[in-house]
Amino acid sequence: MELLKVEDLCKIYGKGENEVRAVDGVSFSVPKGQMVAVVGASGSGKSTLLHMIGAVDRPTSGKIWLDGQDVFQQTNRELAIFRRRQVGLIYQFYNLIPVLTAEENITLPLRMDGRKPDMEHLEKILDMLGLRERRNHLPSQMSGGQQQRVSIGRALFTSPQVILADEPTGNLDSKNSSEIMELLRRSNRELKQTTIIITHDEHIAEQCDRIIVLSDGRIISDEANTFLKGAESDEI
Repeated sequence: MELLKVEDLCKIYGKGENEVRAVDGVSFSVPKGQMVAVVGASGSGKSTLLHMIGAVDRPTSGKIWLDGQDVFQQTNRELAIFRRRQVGLIYQFYNLIPVLTAEENITLPLRMDGRKPDMEHLEKILDMLGLRERRNHLPSQMSGGQQQRVSIGRALFTSPQVILADEPTGNLDSKNSSEIMELLRRSNRELKQTTIIITHDEHIAEQCDRIIVLSDGRIISDEANTFLKGAESDEI
């Protein structure tokens, strides 16, 4: 079932000779539960595309539908609610609130929405992330890998329709990178969480179901990861 649809999406900065087409006529769709890597060189439009899908930035033209809803037909107030409820964003540099504990950072989007956190769900997320012993720690008391786990927990806690991760392992060493990718794969498999990962790392992309390659704001390749499917079949 198609969850996300992007149609002829464009983002243009500047005018005339200074015009830059950061995203130039991009179209694709993502079925529910798929894990997609979007790769490309620096400046290819990866992060701009992700920010538009997450309604952090508005497109110059084109459409985005999430679960049949035309995202940018909403008011700014409705978009703010949409971002809190329907999208889970994971950034390279964590973006945690320094004066809040791990548990408080994870539950923040729900509390900002005026909703009471489901403590049973919180315990499940903390266990999945291996953060039960760190739940009362501030970001400054945690390693980079632990802070990124908190960031993932915050994105997962509201059970959003789609997880958007912008270079989620870019600030981590290889061991922590592997652990973070395993967590994202686990949430994708166990929670059926639709996930889009922006990365320049081929090893990260190879762990996804599908790889979309961008260049100069355009899709130049969009293929299923047959290697991954073969590897999973071997495991079975």
